[in-house]
Amino acid sequence: MKNKLYYVLFFVYVIVAVIVLLANSVFAGPNMSISNLLINGGFLIIIGILFLISTISFTRLNRCTSELRNVAEAIYKEFKDGGGKSLWSAYQDKKDLFDMDELKMAYNKYRGRMRSMRTKRGFHGNCDIEEYINEELLHKTAMNFFNSAMPGLLTGLGILGTFLGLSIGLGSFNGNDIYAISDNVGTLLGGMKVAFHTSVYGILFSLIFTICYKSIMADAYEKLDVFLAAYRQCVAPVSSNEDENMAALLMYEANMSNTMRQMLELMKAENQAQIDGVNRIVDNFIMQMDNKLGNQMMQLGNVMNHLVQTQNSMTENSMEVLQSSASLVESQTNALEALEKLSKQVNAQGKLLQDTCEEIGNQLYTYEQMRDYYEK
Repeated sequence: MKNKLYYVLFFVYVIVAVIVLLANSVFAGPNMSISNLLINGGFLIIIGILFLISTISFTRLNRCTSELRNVAEAIYKEFKDGGGKSLWSAYQDKKDLFDMDELKMAYNKYRGRMRSMRTKRGFHGNCDIEEYINEELLHKTAMNFFNSAMPGLLTGLGILGTFLGLSIGLGSFNGNDIYAISDNVGTLLGGMKVAFHTSVYGILFSLIFTICYKSIMADAYEKLDVFLAAYRQCVAPVSSNEDENMAALLMYEANMSNTMRQMLELMKAENQAQIDGVNRIVDNFIMQMDNKLGNQMMQLGNVMNHLVQTQNSMTENSMEVLQSSASLVESQTNALEALEKLSKQVNAQGKLLQDTCEEIGNQLYTYEQMRDYYEK
């Protein structure tokens, strides 16, 4: 029942129209407000026309989604009756799959695209039915450009009625004393009544329309998904490129496996022959070395022993030289220490001699002073 929710709009519309008539005292005779009735009536007529346009678009959308659902059910039934075989052979030339012009045109475009990709072995490419029958087609059928703007338009009309009612009430409000003002209060309240009424039902219609529109579109998307799933599973052909590529891949893998097996067999035979040849070469080399170089190897061994003994002697001599050098270094160290002590003693004697010389110089100076004094 989601696709029939737009009937709620007319039910609410009738209730709001009756409430507006009662609020403006249409059935009360002399108390009826003509200006308020004209303004509210004009707004309700505009909203009714908008609802009528939306209803036409929703009706077309329901027809479209109903065809999609019926075709999906027919596809599943034929697929089951046919034993699970692809239905492309029966559907590729079926021009009357849909009755609706939009769906028929979209499906014919899809068939033309598939014919252009057909080859002797099958289809050289893959074209999904969703490229032609998709959400964009539903939006176009449902006049999405219009219905998506309806909530904002209804709210705008309510706000426009608010300002219009206030303008009428304030425009008729005048007077310089309290008695004149009290006479115009009714006009002001009448304008405020228009403002209040238009705001309320404008926002109310906007909320209800949004809920209905979202539900209807959600139901349409669900039916579209059912059709696409049925067509892909039971009708859509398999691209020949996929079969050819799979066959070529399997052939390539088989050839590679055979080639690798042959290479392994050859490598095993060649490796064994190479191992045998290397063993023979090594044996011959060893025999020739034993036959031709036996005496030379013994002489070389004697020479090496002599070199080892000579090296040991040189090592012992080097140790003795190192020990002698260590003793010499130790003697030099002792001598340096003795020289350092002697140097310290000489420095001390020199300082003592310097102090003595200074004392003698002082005494001579004193002596010369006293001599000069006695001479005078």
